[in-house]
Amino acid sequence: MKERSCKTCSLYSKCEDSFASWIYFFIGIVAAIAIRLVTFLIDLGVFYAKASWYIGVAGFIIFFVYKFRILQERSKQISKQNIVEKIDRKWSLTNEDYLLIKTILCSLSSKKERINYFFIFGLSAVALVIAIYFDFFA
Repeated sequence: MKERSCKTCSLYSKCEDSFASWIYFFIGIVAAIAIRLVTFLIDLGVFYAKASWYIGVAGFIIFFVYKFRILQERSKQISKQNIVEKIDRKWSLTNEDYLLIKTILCSLSSKKERINYFFIFGLSAVALVIAIYFDFFA
């Protein structure tokens, strides 16, 4: 039901993932992999471990600057339209207010976002388990 209502929504194009968001998504995934590979690449050579670390940190900087910009834009719109005050005081919302709220709610349901967090968490857990094994049991 949700999928159908999203496809027919007038804001679907705003909720739909842009090409740029996919680029930043992949930058975040590469950064997550690179950071977690550092421990394993040290055995191949310091150069490889450092290169992986730099790629990971630079990727995270790029990814989180992008995410911060999006958060700032949403926050400015919420403040500009006094959405919190309108809701607190139970004032009527305009069509523009509803559009903003719907866009924000739609973006929160992004599958790509959940995949990204799951991927980062999963890679971290695997890297931690493998590192503990090699550091204490191998």
